[in-house]
Amino acid sequence: MGLIAREIEALGIPTLCLSSAYSITRSVRPPRASFVDFPLGHTSGRPHALDEQVAMMAEALDGFADITQSGGIKTLPYEWLTDHSWKDTVMQPAALNAAEGDSDFRLPRFDTPQYQSQADAEVADASCPTCVFLA
Repeated sequence: MGLIAREIEALGIPTLCLSSAYSITRSVRPPRASFVDFPLGHTSGRPHALDEQVAMMAEALDGFADITQSGGIKTLPYEWLTDHSWKDTVMQPAALNAAEGDSDFRLPRFDTPQYQSQADAEVADASCPTCVFLA
């Protein structure tokens, strides 16, 4: 993400990366980034929490004005859980479920994109008709 952002910036187009992996973002040093301490895959907010998503995006986009030094990372003031207990199971294999013989706790993956609403699907389809995952 940092390499691409720097190349785009070199063309004169400002960029801002949104991240939920602080250490990785710090390592790749994009020109500017907003960090949210949420689980991977939830960088733009909780599913179906439109008010939170809009507020997070507005706060993240303020990074264009707030981040004045290249490589700066703005931490957004949102928490997934106040006690941070969700971090205990991130990137950890679950205990073997003997009944199902499965140790993978992740949700099933889909072959097609999943959207919160039909309107989201229509916007994505209209905005990116050549995206390979929409073919």
